[in-house]
Amino acid sequence: MRSPSTTTGRSSPTSATPSSPASAGCRRHPPSSPPPDIHRLRTGAHTMSSRLRIGVALEGAGWHPSAWREPSSRPAELFTPGYWVDLVRLAEEGLLDFATIEDSLALQSSEQGRPDDRTDEVRGRLDALLIASRVSPATSRIGLIPTITTTHTEPFHVSKGVATLDYTSEGRAGWQVKVSGRHDEATHFGRREHPGADAAWGEPAFDALVAELFDEAADSVEVVRRLWDSWEDDAEIRDVATDRFLDADRVHQVDFEGRWFSVRGPSITPRPPQGQPVVVALAHAEVPYRLAARSADAVFVTPADAAHARSILDEVAAAEEAEGRTGERLRIFADIVVLLDEPGGERAADRLRRLDALGRPLTSDARIFTGSAAELADLITQLGAIGYDGVRLRPGVLTDDLPRIAGDLAEELRSRGLFHESYEADTLRGLLGLAETVPNRYAIA
Repeated sequence: MRSPSTTTGRSSPTSATPSSPASAGCRRHPPSSPPPDIHRLRTGAHTMSSRLRIGVALEGAGWHPSAWREPSSRPAELFTPGYWVDLVRLAEEGLLDFATIEDSLALQSSEQGRPDDRTDEVRGRLDALLIASRVSPATSRIGLIPTITTTHTEPFHVSKGVATLDYTSEGRAGWQVKVSGRHDEATHFGRREHPGADAAWGEPAFDALVAELFDEAADSVEVVRRLWDSWEDDAEIRDVATDRFLDADRVHQVDFEGRWFSVRGPSITPRPPQGQPVVVALAHAEVPYRLAARSADAVFVTPADAAHARSILDEVAAAEEAEGRTGERLRIFADIVVLLDEPGGERAADRLRRLDALGRPLTSDARIFTGSAAELADLITQLGAIGYDGVRLRPGVLTDDLPRIAGDLAEELRSRGLFHESYEADTLRGLLGLAETVPNRYAIA
């Protein structure tokens, strides 16, 4: 339950990091071609790996506002399970490591932090966690990471939902944590005061709200992580001969008391197959970097160019040091919006101009790439050399660009020895190079 307490309940660095629409500055990055020759660099704990991780971010018909108008798109199927199954299966056929599924608690909007009145873009969405649960039995190896907002959601429900996904996917679940600073989302719930739809960055009331939202998210994920651990791995005995299904001594209360939540526990769902499903976040600035450093397994960042990519690694390393992060290092992925050339057909740059002319031009918090699969592989190779663990690609048009990512790009990276020939692990933790055995904080010695 949500708590009226005014003391923070953060007691462990293994909790949360959110991704906020308020933190996405919506700056425009021009379409870019890859830089010239690269140098192998070391940046802190991150070094060039012979194996890069590649994920895809699924959003409606694609990340371009006019993606749904392309002949290949399937706008009539956006709210059908088959559409999402087809997309994730395609990503799995290309051996991509994971797919994230976007979500929010308000309609998509072209306005920062408020609804708009546009009718020429996709509006409406299905629940990301339920999509992932539907997709999980139709796939077998790819990681599934739904977006779930912490701001208006109880951590007990999140814990149970993600744990259930980990069971239905047999250890392939993750959670992309997101906070909401939008006024219209707050009005759906009526649980907190909001400075109003016109509030903006730089205004004391809004900045204070955002700081609170990130702190609340950290506590939310801490509660979720505790609930995942509230059952020890061998708590279920299932011994018919002795009439014992459960060892009650191995099921624990979590006893969390904080400013926003008061949760006794235990969970009603046994510990997930991964122990701790993967927690990820999108981060653009110091506050979310520090949250990621304190508590996430992986973070998605938005470098505009090589110099910015290096500076982000420095900022994340500083955040890890400031938060006293111990244990496994934070996995860092660069987000890139991708429109790929059609082999023997339309150039991606021409396609982008054509799509922009149909309605609202594409803007993004992340770099916008147009070019060939080989050129995108050059850029990804550079990011790996700088110290990134991989990339999360946002296809401009899902039905056009995802097949080229799963096909042409994946093959190009394999030819360079940078991407796997087959899945090397059965769990999402394993696919990301994280420890597959996670100690339980409540385990009886």
